[in-house]
Order: sequence, then C-alpha cells, then structure tokens
Amino acid sequence: MTKLRKRMMQDLTLAGYVKGTRRKYIQCIRDFAEFHRRSPAELGQDEVREWVEHLQTRVRSESWLRGHFAALKFLFAKTLGRPDVVSFLSLPKSSVKKLPVVISAVQVRQLLEALKLVKYRVFFTTVYATGLRIDEACQLKTNDIDAARGVIHVRHGKGKKERDVLLSKRLLTILRTYWRLERPKGQYLFSSRTGGPLNQDTARRTLHKAVALAGLGKIVTPHVLRHSFATHLLESGTELRIIQVLLGHASISTTARYAHVSAALLSGTTSLLDLLPTTSG
Repeated sequence: MTKLRKRMMQDLTLAGYVKGTRRKYIQCIRDFAEFHRRSPAELGQDEVREWVEHLQTRVRSESWLRGHFAALKFLFAKTLGRPDVVSFLSLPKSSVKKLPVVISAVQVRQLLEALKLVKYRVFFTTVYATGLRIDEACQLKTNDIDAARGVIHVRHGKGKKERDVLLSKRLLTILRTYWRLERPKGQYLFSSRTGGPLNQDTARRTLHKAVALAGLGKIVTPHVLRHSFATHLLESGTELRIIQVLLGHASISTTARYAHVSAALLSGTTSLLDLLPTTSG
C-alpha cells in the first residue's frame, strides 16, 4: 500500500490537486483498503461496489460521499489505469447550493490588524486585495510582481491556468515595505524558513488565531477573504465579467453567486411592496 500511496500522491500532484485534497483522497483510499484488508491494486469492481454500498449506509454528507467517490475514480482511472472498475460510479450531485461566506470591510481590517507578524499580515492582505486562493498566494514569486503594468502574475492557478490579478498602488507600497523589512529567502515572495513557499497549513493556523483575537465570532478561512474580495468589488460597482477574470473562474455562473450575498445590491433594490399605492385615510 505504501508504494501505491506514493504513486497516487505523485499523480495527484501532477494533476494539480492542492495539498488538502491530496491528503483527503489518500485517507479515503486508506479507508477503502482497511475495509477489505487488502491492497486496492488487488481489488476489482465487485469490491468497489461493496465499499460503495457500505459508504451509503453511513453517509455523513453529500460532500463527504463525493470525496470518497472522487478518490476511487482517481485511483482506478489514473493511478492504476483501470477506469472500467469505476465506470459505473457517478459523483452524487449536491442538493444544496450554499452561498459564499463573506465578512465586511471593517471586519477585514480588524482581522488584518490582529495578525501581529508582518509576514502573515502582508500575506493575508495580499490574499484579500487580489482574491487569490491560498495555494496561489503561497506560490507567488518575487518576479511575479509587475509594478510597471500594475498586475501580479499568477502561474499556479487552479487547473494550472495562468492569469493576471490587480496590483493596486497601495498593495505595491505594502509589498515594497514588507520586502525591505523581511527580505524573504529564495525566490518566493512569502517564503518558509528554508526558502521554499509558505506552508499553507501554517498560514491557516495563524489566521485562525487572528480570527479569535479579533473577536469576529465566526469561522473565517483564507477562502472567506477571497469571497469577501469578490463581494466587495461587486458592491463597489465592478462588472461581474471583470470579477470572473480576476478570480480565474471558468464560468460566470460561478461568479454570479456573489450577487446573492451582496448586502449593498439587496438594499439598493426597490421593494415591490414600496411600489404599491398607499391607502388613503
């Protein structure tokens, strides 16, 4: 199983899956192997069907079940090269469309001020100011900052798609000050002690502590800052199509979700009740 796990991890990395997803997929396959007490390489469709039936009896959520199914499909279709084994398997569709969680601009400021270490305060300032995913921000290199054009070049986007995001004058000033103070090692803008990219889990833990310190009273993840970036842009009058490009969304329907959580847009909409004529007397 150790050799197979290593191969699958390599395949997941080559396919561009982020660290958290890779870890979840490996755990799903470990559960599958422990259920049958054999290496997955020795198992076939009958064993997969038996495992699927078992999962459906103890399903925790639709996303939990989708994760297990997706891990099985990747293992057999990609790593083992036996797609026929999981050809019957379809990912369950989510019946609930959750709206993105966002925080206000005031709460963003409170959160950033609660980050006492310069590196992490500037890191999450950059995440909010650009709408980057945490893995994209961790992989930023110093030569990705294009001050002349006013953009940051994202080379490690989802699906390995490159794009440019906005580099405001204020963010550029912040980054220049950070560079003078920190002088990060190696080629990464936010580097670890060894000179590699900033560790995502360490960044998440640091943010979690800052959320508690700021007393926000809600769960705020790096992705919530991304959601907030998009929503605040929409509320400031930025066109949905531009936000789509900045976020790197393949479909504008994904970006359109932010219209549903924009308090400014909702409050600016005339109520149908207000259009009714008032009764006299």
